[in-house]
Amino acid sequence: MFRYILPALALTLLSLPASAQDLVKWGEAGGWDIMVDPTVGNGCLIMSAFEDGSTVRVGLDAEQDNGYVMAFNDAWGEIVEGQTYPISFDLDGAGYEGEATGVWLDGTPGVEIAFDSEDFILDMARKQTLTLSHDGEEVMSIDLTGSFEGLEQAIACQEAQSS
Repeated sequence: MFRYILPALALTLLSLPASAQDLVKWGEAGGWDIMVDPTVGNGCLIMSAFEDGSTVRVGLDAEQDNGYVMAFNDAWGEIVEGQTYPISFDLDGAGYEGEATGVWLDGTPGVEIAFDSEDFILDMARKQTLTLSHDGEEVMSIDLTGSFEGLEQAIACQEAQSS
């Protein structure tokens, strides 16, 4: 799946919301908040906070017609806004390489990974664990439990925005 997605990662940058307050809550499913981001054409996303201090968003950019994963964590203080970082994804033992772009949101450092395959969102949601590594070191590992239900609702949210 990623063999089609990874080339797009380096080419696609998304517009970022100025702050978390720009998001509008649409619902909740599977332990994830379903949000609407008016700064990207009312794109819908799922968002959750995790025990390691990470906040993760998986969403749709309605203006760019693509998707993204964003992860933020105060422990990542050396992230430079706009700089690209080689990353490794592990989804239940399947490893993938890509690029992430450094972002800051409300004073918290993070990374953004863009993709242009709708199938990727649901494929990721079928997995149990997402691990993100940089330079061979694990920087985040999250439990994806409930993400399938959450993403189904994010798709319903997106359909509601389009009508």
